[in-house]
Amino acid sequence: MKFNELDTKMRKFEQSLDQFVTPDVYIIARLDGRGFTRLTKETLSLERPFDTRFRDAMLETTKHLMDCGFNMSYGYTESDEISLLFQKEESSFGRKTRKLVSILAGEASATFSMNIGSKGVFDCRIVPLPNEERVIDYFRWRAEDANRNALNAYCYWKWREKGETASKATQILSGMTTAEKNEMLFQQGVNYNQVPSWQKRGIALYYKTTKKDSVNPINNNKLSVNRRTLVYNQELPLNLEYTVFLQKILFTKEKK
Repeated sequence: MKFNELDTKMRKFEQSLDQFVTPDVYIIARLDGRGFTRLTKETLSLERPFDTRFRDAMLETTKHLMDCGFNMSYGYTESDEISLLFQKEESSFGRKTRKLVSILAGEASATFSMNIGSKGVFDCRIVPLPNEERVIDYFRWRAEDANRNALNAYCYWKWREKGETASKATQILSGMTTAEKNEMLFQQGVNYNQVPSWQKRGIALYYKTTKKDSVNPINNNKLSVNRRTLVYNQELPLNLEYTVFLQKILFTKEKK
């Protein structure tokens, strides 16, 4: 059998499970650390419940993913997860999901491992969303998840400090309301309202265009140029203000 015939035959098997995200649909990729419970609790020596070294490694990983060959509009990280919003017109690899998933998971795993100094592996899923409203809902959802996780983490480690086992601390938390968790922390000297925002709300990365004075190298005339800068936001707003923030950052330019 000639190579061209064999190639055509075998590619049908290779491509049999290919899926594509259709045009005019928003693409979000969410990456999660695989086995990070063991990594953070056993392998790495980290502060509890949050560690700036781990945070910075996640930030550097998100920053890299924002500029690793795809056109991204927004990055968000909390705990051991990263969410990335592609620009709506992004068409790399024909919007083929297996390419997007494999490349992003590989890039994230390599970048995080280099920054943290230990092996860290990510999985990746693609979330197609039909409109702006669902995109905003998605990021509101992840921010609320960050808040829930942070509150539980502070409570969990307070119980561990008291000598409770991991299973017992988890069991105690499962029966407590949000109000009870806040009160328990307050009685232990932790005002959850004063916990750093990045721990409760996560961190956003997005691009801003700024004007910068420059000089034309040919005639030495002064000129103003636009520079696209990646911004880190560790003070994300709450509730309706966060919705307004997302609308402004993500979609205002599209409507102009």
